[in-house]
Amino acid sequence: MPTDTVTDAKGIIRRVHEGISSVFIGKDSVINHVLISLIAGGHILLEDVPGLGKTTLVKALSRVINCDFSRIQFTPDVLPSDVTGYTAVNIRTGEREVVPGAIMSQIILADEINRTGPKTQSSLLEAMEEGQVTIDGQTFALPQPFFVLATQNPAGQIGTYPLPESQLDRFMMKISIGYPSKADEAHILSDRRGASPLDLLKPVASAEDILSLRTLHRDVKCSPAVIEYIVALGDASRRHEKVELGISPRGTLSLMHAAMAAAMLNGRDYVTPDDVKSLVPQVFSHRIILSERHYQGKDNVDHVLREILRNVPIPV
Repeated sequence: MPTDTVTDAKGIIRRVHEGISSVFIGKDSVINHVLISLIAGGHILLEDVPGLGKTTLVKALSRVINCDFSRIQFTPDVLPSDVTGYTAVNIRTGEREVVPGAIMSQIILADEINRTGPKTQSSLLEAMEEGQVTIDGQTFALPQPFFVLATQNPAGQIGTYPLPESQLDRFMMKISIGYPSKADEAHILSDRRGASPLDLLKPVASAEDILSLRTLHRDVKCSPAVIEYIVALGDASRRHEKVELGISPRGTLSLMHAAMAAAMLNGRDYVTPDDVKSLVPQVFSHRIILSERHYQGKDNVDHVLREILRNVPIPV
């Protein structure tokens, strides 16, 4: 990848980041993780309490890159056809016509995905995996760039349908937003006294720019030593005494692609071990299942990941 191309890519990413951060205050690392997944062609699962700005985050992303936005509010009565689409008879012509579902947009907020049943969950996740939907025998490609940020309520809440391991594996990263600092919260309150800051956002990039970044992403170099480090991290997760289900090859591949996108955010065309190490918690945490005698809580999973990172040598 020529140096000037890396510079151009970093400039696009910086403008997008600045646009989002102007309305989504004080959460630069969250924005970085969203951009990494977007560039790498992945999707994000966000687990957190309501009211922390996830809708603002996704709407801001869609506006600054000038892409279509759709929000799907999942409830127990949402059907798979509501997501993917269906056919209906046109009363005037008497012919069957395709009615596109909510998924036929570029940027999707899939809100409270664990509030709906397994069939509806699968309709979204299969479309994410395949990049297309089938409606009454007809196949339709999803608009590109296609990116899903799905949210779920913390496990154990009443009325939730936990995603199975195979479905969780479809998400490149799992992140949380967390509460803002007092200073950032004061800034947010001050900004909301007048018109919504989202209304003032202007596009600073285009869908074509994002697709170009995805093409450049493929050319980021990942040395044999870095690949061996990624493989060693995955292998260590499978061998850990507290782990029942370790990281699959899909998980290590996701880590590699995420690290390649992280290198682009930093203006490089090569991956460093630090790129890899910094993303292990986000890429691995939702894929690791602890054995029954160890409570499957966030703190316990994080502890296991810290042990893995500590025990696997970093390439020099």
